[in-house]
Amino acid sequence: MIPISRISFKEALRFWFKLGFVSFGGPAGQIAIMHRELVETHRWISEKRFLHALNYCMVLPGPEAQQLATYIGWLMHGTKGGIAAGALFVLPSLFILIALSWIYLAFGNVPLVAGLLYGIKPAVTAIVLHAAWRIGVRTLKNSWLIAISVAAFTALFAFNVYFPIIILAAALLGAIGGTLAPNKFSIGGAHLAADNTSSIDAIIGDDTPTPPHAQFRWSRFWLYVAVGMALWLTGMALLIAHSGWDGTLAQMGWFFTKAAMLTFGGAYAVLPYVYQGAVESYQWLTPQQMIDGLALGETTPGPLIMVVAFVGFVGGWTKQILGADYLFLAGVLAAGVVTFFTFLPSFLFILIGGPLIETTHGQLKFTAPLTAITAAVVGVIVNLAVFFAWHVWWPNSTRLTPLSGGFEWFAAVLTVAAAIALFRFKIGVMTVIAGCGLAGILKVSIGF
Repeated sequence: MIPISRISFKEALRFWFKLGFVSFGGPAGQIAIMHRELVETHRWISEKRFLHALNYCMVLPGPEAQQLATYIGWLMHGTKGGIAAGALFVLPSLFILIALSWIYLAFGNVPLVAGLLYGIKPAVTAIVLHAAWRIGVRTLKNSWLIAISVAAFTALFAFNVYFPIIILAAALLGAIGGTLAPNKFSIGGAHLAADNTSSIDAIIGDDTPTPPHAQFRWSRFWLYVAVGMALWLTGMALLIAHSGWDGTLAQMGWFFTKAAMLTFGGAYAVLPYVYQGAVESYQWLTPQQMIDGLALGETTPGPLIMVVAFVGFVGGWTKQILGADYLFLAGVLAAGVVTFFTFLPSFLFILIGGPLIETTHGQLKFTAPLTAITAAVVGVIVNLAVFFAWHVWWPNSTRLTPLSGGFEWFAAVLTVAAAIALFRFKIGVMTVIAGCGLAGILKVSIGF
């Protein structure tokens, strides 16, 4: 067996840097890219070890694609490898979104930009629905899992149940189901099914021993807990010193810490919680701005949850946290703050929990709750698609008058066309976004 040390840190760094710029397509697309490159092309890790890492990342709150990159980087090169992989997965999209957010706020009323956003939003609605379908066809393999998915959708759509409660209930059902009907909950939660990829020549193969840096030790566990708490407390102390606990930056740090710790199921599942807090509670941005932000997020590489950088930029700008003369710097600062507090837990989950997970290969008691959570997430994502369709087709509606303000027939047609392109003709996400964006520009320019 080839030793893990054969993967040089410099070589891995080049890969993670490139991945940060090409990881389009949301979490499912990003995981597929990593699978193709790491398992099939480079053969740095076997199929079984890749899926085992993915299973753990899907159990965690936060962006599973970024956490998966962090996990594999950590498994190959320790702490520095995990931090490098996770950071390079995020930083390109952060810089791109800061630039796009500035263009949006400074020139959003320009017909070209307005038309582009008008066309992209219907595409995003179709993309969210397609994401639910892609995960659903691989996960909802029996009536038990379908029932969990339908129940999750109903709980959120009809009763507005707190999202973490849905996920915790699904995990409990999975734990019980894994005991009572193990064959119904043994599918796993991966975005892609395992194939017969051989691990014979994989550098990290099925039987490769866990490297010393990835073996569990209590001393290392408590060291990482202490460092993580110190980083968080230092960050919050600086924000409180700037504007007090009730200041915009401190509230952003606290809210996105909760979002990072309490939301499960990936970016599409996190968004309802972010919307509830950022739009309804704190009013950092409007519902339409939130949808515009997701539209911009879909056009950039990196994890889709990076839409939080847009939320932070708009909130910092509109709240004028540095005064009326420094709106751009306020937006940049707020975007950096929410990114730090959103992703800090993700790194800690891997560095602290990874050594424990390396001892749990193939255990149903670990994967059964994951399967049920993934089934629930399908229902949550469908609910998100319904939410976007409502705001895109009836942009002037309110919660009290959900179908008021006029029906946007052109947006509805674009949504259906985008869905057909994705479902029937398997056209790529970026091509669909580009086509809908062009249609939106033409619509606004011609004025029909």
